Amino acid sequence: MINKEDVKHIAKLSRLGLNSKEISKVQKDLSEILSYFNSLSEIDVSGVEPTFHSTESFLDEKMREDDAIPQDKGVSDKLIEAAPSKEKRHIKVKAIL
Repeated sequence: MINKEDVKHIAKLSRLGLNSKEISKVQKDLSEILSYFNSLSEIDVSGVEPTFHSTESFLDEKMREDDAIPQDKGVSDKLIEAAPSKEKRHIKVKAIL
């Protein structure tokens, strides 16, 4: 079972302000989640082939070629020119942090 100090630490990292009632509820919920994951480790998967996709049909489908489509350079030049602040071919924006 996860302890209250761990819950407080996780809440602090997540920037959640939890009161004591919420801490108790989250402690119970997280303990149940971890218990579920522990039960999954008991399942025998030795005969299961690994896969990268959940559907078998996906493996048989052909994917289209990734062809580059040339763009009209005039359009990008017009967009860059319309920007209020730019440096060479880059649009400058205000920092958000």
